[in-house]
Amino acid sequence: MEDIKLGSNKSFGIVFFVVFLIVAIYPILGDGSLRLWSLVISIVFLILGLLNSKILSPLNKLWFRFGIFLGRVLSPIIMGVIFFLVVTPTGYLLRLFKKDVLNLSFNDNKSYWIEKKGPKSKMKNQF
Repeated sequence: MEDIKLGSNKSFGIVFFVVFLIVAIYPILGDGSLRLWSLVISIVFLILGLLNSKILSPLNKLWFRFGIFLGRVLSPIIMGVIFFLVVTPTGYLLRLFKKDVLNLSFNDNKSYWIEKKGPKSKMKNQF
């Protein structure tokens, strides 16, 4: 695994300030009351984040490791779901309709080389 740089305590504090502020204010949208506990936590994170406090270092490392763990666990699951819900049915449909998109079927020619017709490349209007 390559070395991944840990984010700064300042950015960590500000991000969690925003998260807890949203948790504090969200009930107001549904005619609820302000969550004071979340507002207090958000203010603490803001102060510690702006001061770039060393108090946030263990929380920052813990959050970082949690993100690495989620990436290692969820990425293969999500890729497997995408494969079995998208790629596999597409392959079955192509086989059902006998489509050879990659031209992999056997033929009696001496070579599988495909001669290109027309110019080898068009270098006009590249950008």
